[in-house]
Amino acid sequence: MIRGKEQAPYVSRRRRSARLYELDGLRLVAALCVVVFHYAFSGPVGGHSTVAFPELEGVARYGYLGVDLFFLISGFVVLMSAWGRTPRAFAVSRLARLYPAYWVGIAATTLVTVTLGAGMFDVSLYQVLVNLTMFQAVPNVANVDVVYWTLWTEMRFYFLIGLLTLVGMTRTRVMILMWGWLGLTALVQTGLLPGAADLVVQSEFSHYFIAGMALFLLYEYGLNWQVALIVPLCLGNAAYRAIGYADSVGKRYGVAYDSVVVVAVVVVIFLIMTLIALRVLQRLARPWLATAGALTYPLYLLHAHIGFILINRIGDSVNRYVLVTGLIAVMLLAAYAVYRWVERPVGPLIRRLAGPRAPRTPPDATVSPPLAPARPQGGA
Repeated sequence: MIRGKEQAPYVSRRRRSARLYELDGLRLVAALCVVVFHYAFSGPVGGHSTVAFPELEGVARYGYLGVDLFFLISGFVVLMSAWGRTPRAFAVSRLARLYPAYWVGIAATTLVTVTLGAGMFDVSLYQVLVNLTMFQAVPNVANVDVVYWTLWTEMRFYFLIGLLTLVGMTRTRVMILMWGWLGLTALVQTGLLPGAADLVVQSEFSHYFIAGMALFLLYEYGLNWQVALIVPLCLGNAAYRAIGYADSVGKRYGVAYDSVVVVAVVVVIFLIMTLIALRVLQRLARPWLATAGALTYPLYLLHAHIGFILINRIGDSVNRYVLVTGLIAVMLLAAYAVYRWVERPVGPLIRRLAGPRAPRTPPDATVSPPLAPARPQGGA
């Protein structure tokens, strides 16, 4: 630090009780995009659904980009959740957040698959038991539901954030992680690191997590040159990788994606998240969006295989638009039931059983100059 002239400290601008309702709403939008992608495009085109929507396929085919938005939001929210927590507290919070709804999703999907699936999807007891761990990708066991692949991507991101809580969460260390991760992403993409390194680097989606983390720092402390550089770099790589990923999705379903549209969607989701980080969209915040956001995770877990099976069971006897609209409504109600009677009581129970929580120090308590290796008081 330069003596004789004190640098302006980075002070958190967030009220401790503040909730980002606009992020809750955006999460539900992302989930609904994925639902529409499955029901109106990938289901019928991929052979999992007998009810087709050829007039919607041109738009619905881009709904998979809702997953990209999920990862961008996750980078923001998970870093915010981890700040000031010990490694144990962070692990317990993730376990309590993810597993109750996930186990219900596995049980419901397995039950519907076995009783109504008529051989559409294969599921075995061994497969179910391994899936309950959420680590089925390690022994290469098939997912009970196709959408679970994103959870393994998220879990590896949580592992990196968990390591950050272990060494102590500071802005300097977060910056080091972001720059290092971005550098490793470049090395993997250029072939200078072996493909095995991508198990940790996750170059296909790392830019979303990194950008989300940077946008949290923008929201929390305001703009600095590193954030101003990291976010555009991540956007550029996200657009580049999104074009390649769209090409692979197109080959899978025998369609061609418009690269301009793909890039435009990526730019829009970055723009919206940046506006949230800059607090421009606070006027859109409404308390009811908290409940809407809470439906996102169970909706995502429940909608795919169960939805395909129900569409095939009753699709011939019901108007297709009534069917899909009603099915989405039913899935939202089921998601609310999981939230209300599973997540709300079981999550806190898991936290209590894990023992008393250490006092959490929010970012507000950390006041340090740029790049100063300060540790939040009382935090990890």
